[in-house]
Amino acid sequence: MDSIFTDRLQFPHLYRTVPSHSHLYFAVVQLLTHFGWNWVGILSADDYGSQRGGQDLKTLITDSRLCVEFLYVFSTDQRHFKAREIIVKSSSKVLIVISEFSDFFSFITNYYYYDLQIDKVWIFLSSLNTYDLLKVNEFPELLNGTLNFVVHKGEIGGLREFMYNLTPYGHKEDGLLHVLWQEFFCCHPVVSNTSNTTRFFLLFDYCSGNESLASVPLYLFDVYNFRLTYSIYTAVYMVAYSLHDWLLDNVNGTSVGLSIQERHLQPWKLHRYLKKVHFTLQSGDEIYVKDDGEVPRHLDLQNWIIKPNLSTKEIYNLSDDIQSIDVGTLNISAPEGHQLVINDSQISWHQSFTQTPRSVCSKSCDPGYRKYTESLHVCCYTCVLCSEGKISNQTDADECTRCPEDHYSDDRRVVCLLKTIEFLSYDDGLGMCLTLVSMVGGAVTCAVLGIFWKHQQTPVVKANNQNISYVLLVSLLFSFLCTLLFIGRPMDITCLLRQSVFGILFTVSIACVLAKSFLVVLAFNATKPGSKLQDWVGWRVSISLIVLCLVGQLLISMVWLISSPPFPDYDLQSDKKKMILRCNEGSIAAFYILIAYMGLLSLLSFIVAFLVRKLPASFNEAQLITFSMLLVCSVWIGFIPAYLSTKGKYMVAVEVFAILSSSAGLLGCIFMPKCYIILFTPEMNTRLRIIGKPS
Repeated sequence: MDSIFTDRLQFPHLYRTVPSHSHLYFAVVQLLTHFGWNWVGILSADDYGSQRGGQDLKTLITDSRLCVEFLYVFSTDQRHFKAREIIVKSSSKVLIVISEFSDFFSFITNYYYYDLQIDKVWIFLSSLNTYDLLKVNEFPELLNGTLNFVVHKGEIGGLREFMYNLTPYGHKEDGLLHVLWQEFFCCHPVVSNTSNTTRFFLLFDYCSGNESLASVPLYLFDVYNFRLTYSIYTAVYMVAYSLHDWLLDNVNGTSVGLSIQERHLQPWKLHRYLKKVHFTLQSGDEIYVKDDGEVPRHLDLQNWIIKPNLSTKEIYNLSDDIQSIDVGTLNISAPEGHQLVINDSQISWHQSFTQTPRSVCSKSCDPGYRKYTESLHVCCYTCVLCSEGKISNQTDADECTRCPEDHYSDDRRVVCLLKTIEFLSYDDGLGMCLTLVSMVGGAVTCAVLGIFWKHQQTPVVKANNQNISYVLLVSLLFSFLCTLLFIGRPMDITCLLRQSVFGILFTVSIACVLAKSFLVVLAFNATKPGSKLQDWVGWRVSISLIVLCLVGQLLISMVWLISSPPFPDYDLQSDKKKMILRCNEGSIAAFYILIAYMGLLSLLSFIVAFLVRKLPASFNEAQLITFSMLLVCSVWIGFIPAYLSTKGKYMVAVEVFAILSSSAGLLGCIFMPKCYIILFTPEMNTRLRIIGKPS
């Protein structure tokens, strides 16, 4: 069974009908995986084959991402102080033994000199029989629950009956039967040539002649479990079929009836036929030779059940109290994942276990956690909660799985949940309030425009160029209404227009205010004797100034829309539970240039209005413009940090609030005082009062 014979270069003509050790090691790994045992110990005898097997098994276990806590090599001629310390302190509950049972028996006898109990699951990789287990009569509970891989048993038709009918009383003396009768019945069979019987046999009484192998207990002579015998049986049939095929190939007119010797059969000539042999035994097993020279064979998993608290006398007399039960089968040729079949319910564990034993280095990580390994053993780890946006939905996950971008991980990091879509909608409370304010602002602007139109012939309306006032009111009206582009589900057209439309409308408003301030300066300086500024006082200059300011903003908007136009986009990073549907500005630099341009015009208007605020007049509009520009500049200076510190719909709400506030500031500061005079103090709405002279 040594794995070295698998080397076809070194052993090209060897054919194996028993599983190799590599199959045994593979079976052990499958067994460990089946029960989830990833933390085991290995005991190996100190002979060359066992030590090499221990290293091979350790390598295979490690390659399968399982772990070996220790590999201890024991000898049979010393007491094992170190073994006692290793096994007692070990946390693994599974011990794998690679040794002949006789060597293990010597080792464990010395070990038990210390009267130490072991609550372990033993796994043996050597063939055990009940007679072997009877040797541990001083501690019968030691191997209770042992698992043992053995060669698969097969049925050999007629062999059991033949053996039960064997008798040494034949015509020919059979030395082997004499030994069996002596071993099992402690007697010497009487045969015809008694004179030739050795003196040794005469030490026993003569047999009665009624002895039969059928009366021998199964634990001493088991004729129901043909294991290695079945492998020999298979090998004999392989040679027989090969000889048969060779004979068929050599039948001719001159060779019929000749013996094999006469046909000059050389042993090497059979190799070609052995490699091609393919037949089915009476038991139903299909026999053929694989490329590695092995015949497909199965392994059986046995579970040893030993009655506890048996005395030495009882254990020898009650064979029923020591049983080996087949609880599983390994078929190497089966598809991956179906090679080892185990009936867990049939297994009887050591009496120290109340349920299926667990042998792990670390406690399993629950779903939502991943393993974090700090030691040299991959089986020894700590459990770490998956980071945000990742999940693990299985036990002992090596890595967490990242959720799709439109999903987020729940608090337990077990499932990915679909993110909700968020935007500043009309159904939202905040959106409703801003919409209402926008509509009210537009309505108030319309009312002011109506008042001015109705009283257009009055001095208050005519003051500071009423045409500019009309343009300013219309631009403020659309500024209030343009905020509706910011509210609702972002679409291609709304994203494309809203910043540019707002920038153009508000630029017109600021340009009108700047034109009014500039006209105040011109008007008061044109009244000085000999002033040449009288030609500049008129609506053409004001319109030119407004158009000039508007062209600058139009150029900025056109470059922005052509080079990097805004578009609807999802922000998946700002909020872990939401997908923020927003308008991606395309070029954030262009957006801030647009805001900066309006800020520059506002600052210029403020400076001009501030310089002329103390010119003599009972009604000086420059004072109102100064205050309104102060308010507008304050709003937009505060807008920048507020805009940068908010996300999602609140970022949009901040910009809408800034537009509404600045528009309302211009409307209130410039036009509300005039409306008050027109509606409630008409006596002040005269030319003399406007220019500052008593009526």
